[in-house]
Amino acid sequence: MSADIDFMPGDTDFDHHSDEANADPVAYYARFRESCPVGRSAAHGGFQYTTRYADVARIARDDETFSSARSDHGGQGVGIVIPKGPGLEQYPIELDPPRATEYRTLINPLLTPEAVGHLVPMIERHAARVVDEFIELGSCDFVRDLTNPLPAAVTLDWLGFPEEDWAKLAGPIHDIFAAPAGSERAVRGAAGLAYMDRRIRELIAERRSEPRPDGVSTLVAGRRADGSEFGDDELVSVIGLLIAGGVDTTTSLTGSTLVHLARHPDQRQKLIDSPDQLDAATEEFLRAFAPSQSMARTVTRDVEVGGCPMHAGDRVLIPWVAANHDPAVFPDPEQVRLDRDASRHLSFGIGSHRCAGAHLARAMFRAMMTQILTRLPDYRVIEEGLVPYPTRGNQSGWDAIPAVFPSGPRATAAAGSIRALTTPTPLRVAEVRTAADGVVAVGLGLPDGGELPAWQPGAHVELRLPSGRLRQYSLCGDPADTATWRIGVLHEPKGRGGSVELHDLARPGVTFAVRGPRNHFPLTPASSYLFLAGGIGVTPILAMVREAAGRGTPFTVVYGGRTRSTMAFADELAAIAGDALTLLPQDEAGLPDLPRLLGRLDADTAVYACGPAPMLAAVEHECARLDLTDRLHLERFTAGDGLETAFDAAENRPFEVQLARTGVTLPVPADRRLIEVLRENVSGLSYDCEKGYCGACETRVLAGTPEHRDSVLSDEERRAGRTMMICVGRCQGDRLVLDL
Repeated sequence: MSADIDFMPGDTDFDHHSDEANADPVAYYARFRESCPVGRSAAHGGFQYTTRYADVARIARDDETFSSARSDHGGQGVGIVIPKGPGLEQYPIELDPPRATEYRTLINPLLTPEAVGHLVPMIERHAARVVDEFIELGSCDFVRDLTNPLPAAVTLDWLGFPEEDWAKLAGPIHDIFAAPAGSERAVRGAAGLAYMDRRIRELIAERRSEPRPDGVSTLVAGRRADGSEFGDDELVSVIGLLIAGGVDTTTSLTGSTLVHLARHPDQRQKLIDSPDQLDAATEEFLRAFAPSQSMARTVTRDVEVGGCPMHAGDRVLIPWVAANHDPAVFPDPEQVRLDRDASRHLSFGIGSHRCAGAHLARAMFRAMMTQILTRLPDYRVIEEGLVPYPTRGNQSGWDAIPAVFPSGPRATAAAGSIRALTTPTPLRVAEVRTAADGVVAVGLGLPDGGELPAWQPGAHVELRLPSGRLRQYSLCGDPADTATWRIGVLHEPKGRGGSVELHDLARPGVTFAVRGPRNHFPLTPASSYLFLAGGIGVTPILAMVREAAGRGTPFTVVYGGRTRSTMAFADELAAIAGDALTLLPQDEAGLPDLPRLLGRLDADTAVYACGPAPMLAAVEHECARLDLTDRLHLERFTAGDGLETAFDAAENRPFEVQLARTGVTLPVPADRRLIEVLRENVSGLSYDCEKGYCGACETRVLAGTPEHRDSVLSDEERRAGRTMMICVGRCQGDRLVLDL
């Protein structure tokens, strides 16, 4: 709606709780985004609505203009939804900074990536136990039997509630979200919340007198900046919000994902074949199936959003679901694409109220999905038995998901944690050697020389470079070497800058932040293999050839490159493959004869290919012509959706950062990111994407001039320099003072 349109209350028939909106929220918001992206509805006492990502993010980040606190505007009750409803005040989500800040400071240390990492073995034990309870039956209701009891058990176990409380507290929370307003079930849910209030108070009293190693004890021991303790009413509000957030939101996400995968078996099979794809796919599922569909704010001063005036006292809807499906940010948003970089989704919110439990939610979701994909891969959802939430205006999800599957055995032992560097971990360069013209082999290890996570052929790791660039590199060493991960890196002067940066910086002793291993290109069992490698694409193929040779499985390797001198690891590959290897330097032998190579394959030979895009396109075309697509496995590293914001690391300069609350001053070298230095020295640091997309690490700047490298702040906010995203930002001068 443009500014010159006569804007009158009630101009639209928008109602996010209407039957049309409930039937298809994505299409409903798309219709209004195209016709009237910001407007006013007369429903529910009147409110403003938004539909675009930019407007939703702007409002959610502007606490001064758009308040989360309760007020008399729009009636009494919970202020962060439309219409308002009854409920106890929830700290800190119903407070504005600075009041909200002290509660976030209390909560954050419990929910950092590192803290959640310590919870993963417990989460996986609960997931295995819950599935054990129904796997022998051959049928279940995923909501009743998995997606509700698992998050409840994890959240309440983590906080310190005894097992007998888990079911008593989980049920009422789900009832509140899933029951129609005013129904008998909603009344039952409200009664259950009264029980929860009483049990929280009892546990607070117990932990004050006898602390234990659990979440409630940590919260009870917390102190404000002035040293005073938090009162019981405050702690009840905080703990109640943690329980509600931990229990039903993950229930919703997992249920929606299970239904989607039942309807799209091809995507389910991809995740079964390549389990590590679940890490990236999790963000896409969050984007597509946001549990919290919308929230609301109250306008504190006259303002204009998207060309429409809003006045003090107006209520305004900020729908995460609409932002997550804005085609200006997410191309083809109605499609669920497992390989999409969906990091910018707003399912966890943005700004000061971004969900503190995001890392815990992901861990619980992945544990449940891993159990289903590995132990119940052939589940079938009974479509006619599906029961959705009565309204999807505020929360979306399923109340019942009946399913059948081939019965299976109970787990023979508690599930153990699959070792991986799930959070960016400093690895030190142990050696750098030339592997070919323009290619270096880089060995990475833990600074203390410890054992690295195990990996299988096809796995890759993700390096975070000092510029902020993320790059994936296939592991090409020997999986038996547990002390060193080896990668091969081609120098590409005309590329996107990552290879040039790594070539410039990779020296023994230098550290890089690394995550992994992940495997989207696993070597599946076959009677024989044809391996096709082009250029630096030899790196995953090398590890596969070593594995096939070790198994005694017949194979053939064809390795092409521009010239013999540019073909990395050729000697090592020859030593393993012997006569099964054919080297094809293009200047000597031309391009591989794909029709000949692929046209004479044995019936069960699997084809694995990695190399430049033109080579992979040619292999795909020929396999399609010969009806071999079902046997073809490709590895591609893509640039996602073009969201990367990177800077030349050669221009990085060292600076100092002072932590205002402690007075500590820390050096930030040119080859290290600010967040890496802070993470080692600040407990409970809030961060998530580490790409400058999500806003979770936004930090107040008290002195100094930040160098902004994020995609969250507006031009005006950048010029003001009052806050910065510490995951990617640096300093324009010699010193920053941060409110940490």
